Formats: sequence, C-alpha cells, structure tokens
Amino acid sequence: MLYLTCRVPDGAGGQRLDRFLRYQGLSAGLIRSVKQETGGFFADSTPIHTNMTVTPGQQIWFALPPEPATSVRAQPVDFRICLQDDFAIVLDKPAGLAVHPTLNYPDGTLANGWLWHLAQQGREGIFRPVNRIDKNTSGLVLCAGNAFAAPLLADSARKCYLAIAEGTLPQQEGIIDAPIARRGDSIIGRTVSPQGKPSVTRYRVLAQGKGYTLAACLPVTGRTHQIRVHFSYLGCPLAGDTLYGGHTTEMQRHALHCAVLCFCHPLDRAHRQLFSPLPADMAALCSKIGADFNPAELFAWLETMAPLPPCPDGFVPFRASERPPQVIT
Repeated sequence: MLYLTCRVPDGAGGQRLDRFLRYQGLSAGLIRSVKQETGGFFADSTPIHTNMTVTPGQQIWFALPPEPATSVRAQPVDFRICLQDDFAIVLDKPAGLAVHPTLNYPDGTLANGWLWHLAQQGREGIFRPVNRIDKNTSGLVLCAGNAFAAPLLADSARKCYLAIAEGTLPQQEGIIDAPIARRGDSIIGRTVSPQGKPSVTRYRVLAQGKGYTLAACLPVTGRTHQIRVHFSYLGCPLAGDTLYGGHTTEMQRHALHCAVLCFCHPLDRAHRQLFSPLPADMAALCSKIGADFNPAELFAWLETMAPLPPCPDGFVPFRASERPPQVIT
C-alpha cells in the first residue's frame, strides 16, 4: 500500500479538508474511495473527516486505494522504459505494437509487456495509459501509476510529434483548423468534414528536401488519426500512410513518431521533459532528404505553443511512502 503525506501551509488554515485536498489535486472520486476503502484521512495521528477544518502545520496523510484487478495477461514484449516511479511511467513504443489489447490484437501489446515488466520486479499493477498512439505510430506513451496521478498527468501532458510528409507544406509554421469525422461507414478511416468535431493541429517545418518535409506537430485537440488526416487534407499525406494517400516508396508504415513529452509530476508539480530519438526507418528517410533538427528546439517550440502550467500558489508537495508516516513534530 502507498501512503501520501503533506503538511498544511499557513495560508490553508481554516479550510475544510475536502477543499484542501481538491486544491492539492485529489479528485472527488478518489476522496470517496479513500474514505470507503482505505480507512479515510488522518491529521497527524488522528482521523479527520472531510467536512472538518485543517490547521497550519498539521500533517495530512492517507493511503491510496488498491488498484483494481486486470484481465490483461503478462507477456514479454520489447519496448524501452524512459521513466518509472510509483506515479509516472514513460514508455517508448516501437511501431507495430498496439498500446492495449483489442479484438484484432488481443495479445502482445504494450499493456501485456508492462505487466510482464512489473512481474519481473515482483510487483503487481495495472496498465493505465494517459495518452495512446496508433499501433504503427512510434514513440512516447505516458502512463499513470495510480488513480491519484492519472487526472493530474492527463491535465498537464504536452506532446510533440515528428512527421515526414510527402510534398511541401503551405507555410513554414501554421495551424490546421479543420473538423474531423468518420469517413463514410468506415470504422477506422477519418476525414475532414463540416459535420466533424473541432480539430486543431499546429505544425512547424524543420527541413525539406527531395519531395519530403520533416515537421514538428502539436495536436491541440486529440482526434483519432488527427495529424495524419490534417496533413492529407493539405495535400501532404504522411510517407507510408496508405490509408490517407501516402506511398510506401520510402516508408512501410506512416511516418509519425511521438518524440517529445512534457508533464508536471503529480507529487511535486515539477516539470519533466523527455525525448525519444527517431526510429531507424524515419531516421533513414531523414538522412536521405538531408533533414536534421536539435531536440532542444522541439522543447522550446512546445513550451512556446503549449506551456506547462505553473505550480499553484499554496500547493504543498506530497511525500510518498510504503508505510504509514511517522508524525513529525
């Protein structure tokens, strides 16, 4: 069991506990679960109800509810772990690997591989992805270690993709604002349509050559196949993306890679930045067209376009432990 502890700051004195906890990032659902499943909340060594007020200097602590059971089987799967702690996990997924089991891909997914990794560490858990990417998209996948972390990571996560498009994009830097809907009766295909949901993608050209463009992409909204559909809409489908008009001359899958991931860590709200290098197939095409980029430029561009939220005034970092905390005097 995992315990979280924080100390009430001077400015929070007189607040109801539930209001203080919500400001600290706990969802209403998690507060209910703590009360129902793990014995509730404590102020120093004394139980405290959520309608009671807190006092500066009190040590508020509680146990996180146990994770629910999972039907996903543990299986050895090849992927890279970029970051792992009890709250935030970042996995680097190769192309061709589904994120979680589906009807078409019931086994051998990133979820199966993560549970295998936990089992090798003698641990149990579930696979809780915060962002999902297509089976044939490579790159970074952010996962939450528990129910406390999940909404906080979802709110703060920022992603930058690298895409190799066929042709020349209309501007060096631009915004594609075009609604996306299902394409006819297709379950998979999407298209730009006035009847679609609002969809916005920002992009920045990094290099061009030999009929291809390397671009950094920021999906402002998160529609299915959004970057692929938007670039096809501009007449520049992604290399290898046969579903949306691309060709397999240089790529055997759509040339899309989640390269940059930024988020605020749930415990202390400190900013984290991670980068995943281009996989071999996209790197080879970039080499052919003479494309190059500096990862620092991607971090800077993402911070300009979608800055991470600052730590809220009055927020107090949590401490985590596997045992009930000792009351600090």
